[in-house]
Amino acid sequence: MLLILLAGCSMMAEHFGSAADPTNDEAVIFEVPKGAHVRRLGDPLEAAGLVSSAADFERYAQLTKEGGCIKAGRHALAPSMSAGELIEAMCAAPLADDVPFTVVEGWRIQEIDAALAEKGWTQAGEYAALAAQPERFQAPFPLPTGSLEGYLFPETYMVAVGRWDTERFIQRQIDLLVERFYVPNKDALGASNRSMSEIVIMASMLEREEPKVKNRPLVAGILWKRIDAGWNLGVDATSRYTLDEWNDRSAFLGKLRDPNDPYNTRLRGGLPPTAIGNPSPPSLEAALSPVDSEFWYYLHDSRQDIHPSRNASEHEAYRRKYNVY
Repeated sequence: MLLILLAGCSMMAEHFGSAADPTNDEAVIFEVPKGAHVRRLGDPLEAAGLVSSAADFERYAQLTKEGGCIKAGRHALAPSMSAGELIEAMCAAPLADDVPFTVVEGWRIQEIDAALAEKGWTQAGEYAALAAQPERFQAPFPLPTGSLEGYLFPETYMVAVGRWDTERFIQRQIDLLVERFYVPNKDALGASNRSMSEIVIMASMLEREEPKVKNRPLVAGILWKRIDAGWNLGVDATSRYTLDEWNDRSAFLGKLRDPNDPYNTRLRGGLPPTAIGNPSPPSLEAALSPVDSEFWYYLHDSRQDIHPSRNASEHEAYRRKYNVY
């Protein structure tokens, strides 16, 4: 008699546990709420198209007493799964709740801060405030004082929103700079007679000055030659750095005329006091491995093609030819 009862229960469970659509293997991301009981998941599973009948699924769970191991979180399920397979999948480790966040090449701290605040992951100013405290972070080279501008590696990061930690994220950016640039180029950095700080600052200018990656080593060579010769750099992008809006032309023109602006490389010698954004690997590599040339000047035409020149007269001729002032 007991065997007959067991067989009957098994047949009933098989009936109640049939797949909603055996031909549909397309994954559906289903979230099991915290504290949920398997016998209360029928309705949301039916709403997601994962079971054909909420009542049948709950009857299956009742008959088999399966599901005590289900885990809260997101799970990849499919309509082709039987009730038993659905429960087994929900008992497995849930999917990570990571989502992508892209730090765009060349972004300043303020743009990263604004993007994080827009996502609702931070309060406005939180990221910037921490990035102004380099002493809180670790690197195998000296970090600058006052600002981590330039050291916050641009990349698409997968982040766990529910466990967001701004300080940990900044350290992760520095760690990626170490992994992707510093470690592979440590020997070259030592032989360059340039500090990590100088390389980062130069790279940040190249990111803004030269839109074509292939030309950045050439521009780097021109700019380093100017530095070594004691010339002013004349990189107009540096005068945009402290603007609220990078493309605010009237504010930019005012900065170009301001001799007290420490980022005015037309009127002041040497590198700017900090990087002017967070450079990409090609810009960092160009700053470290510049191309020597006969050129001292360059400009870009309306198509963003570069025109280097050997002296001031050639440079002025290009200005007139391409109407660049």
